[in-house]
Amino acid sequence: MNDTNLLQMALGLTPPWAVTGADFDPDARRLDIHIGFPSGSRFACPQCAAAGCPAHDTAPMTWRHLNFFQHQAWLNARVPRVRCETCGVRKVTVPWAREGSGFTLLFEALIMAMIPVMPVKAAERLVDEYDTRLWRVIHPYVEEARARIDASEVTRVAVDETAARRGHDYISLFADIGEARVIHVTEGKDAATVAAFAEGLTAHSGDPDQIAEVCIDMSPAYINGVAKHLPNAEVTFDKFHIVKIINDAVDEVRRAARKTHAGLKGTRYIWLRNPDTLSERQRTTLDALPTCTLKTARAYQIRLAFQDMYAEGSPESATAYLKKWYFWATRSRLPPMIDAAHTVKRHWNGILRWFDSRIANGVIEGINSLVQAAKAKARGYRSTRNLKAMVYLIAGKLDLRLPT
Repeated sequence: MNDTNLLQMALGLTPPWAVTGADFDPDARRLDIHIGFPSGSRFACPQCAAAGCPAHDTAPMTWRHLNFFQHQAWLNARVPRVRCETCGVRKVTVPWAREGSGFTLLFEALIMAMIPVMPVKAAERLVDEYDTRLWRVIHPYVEEARARIDASEVTRVAVDETAARRGHDYISLFADIGEARVIHVTEGKDAATVAAFAEGLTAHSGDPDQIAEVCIDMSPAYINGVAKHLPNAEVTFDKFHIVKIINDAVDEVRRAARKTHAGLKGTRYIWLRNPDTLSERQRTTLDALPTCTLKTARAYQIRLAFQDMYAEGSPESATAYLKKWYFWATRSRLPPMIDAAHTVKRHWNGILRWFDSRIANGVIEGINSLVQAAKAKARGYRSTRNLKAMVYLIAGKLDLRLPT
């Protein structure tokens, strides 16, 4: 078996395509494989698939292929344009590469396998290509895979925002709770993002009217967007966001009290943690404080009592518990805790909805953490479009259908 036959078999080429030769330059660390076809060969029209179209002319093209050992490998071919009686002159699509790409399908598959698990810059160094060229590979695969998303069974959704870059640029993530996957990413964090999600849902065989449960934070924009664009959805406010509001109120009480009580210096994180998660040092510090008279300690007990509500076994008992908590918090004579209690009152139904839906933003918060970690490793992305593509790759469970 000669070298040409070996390369022909390795590349899996079928007639009329054939390897016509190869050049190897060890100094340039490059292998060039030349591909051609016999004179008089006929091809199918790339537009209407009519068979037996004769070649009109040819143009030289080159594609980067998987490395030959430690050397770069390139495929070179004169690609014909065929004359179709119906469509006119059209350029043939080669079987080893995607139209418009400078890489072979197998090289693109390698790139797409690397990108979800490492920064694009790291992949750039490994394959010795510019990152801008890699992004031109990533986007078509992501967009084609997104087009195949089936949202017909989506009924429960979690929504959260994440920072696209420093400042006030955000993207909103919509996750299918049942499948634990991101199904829509859009710029912004206002009511228009929910409208964009509803449109995207319809485009992927879903129905905004069939969304029965939505878990969001207490953003007025999200609340208004859900009411307008997901009319049948019951809203559950994410309990971690609710507890954060009460935590912030506790910290506000602590900051005010610190002016008259030096012992509170350096205790911020003690009041933000639960008693069973305190370190020995934190527990010792807490035990040394006069908690019976500290306003911060009273605020802390109100916060712990609110958390205990989620241990109630039914919506009825939770409602009774929350009424008692609200009475206590609003009469605590601690303005930050009173304000937090009023916030709870304004979102009463959505807070208690958890006892029916039992959904929280834990899934999407986990996804958010993965996205932020990827963004940190990559030291940011050049555009929001790139970030959105990475979100889909990391958390969209896309069917990429990579060539093998």
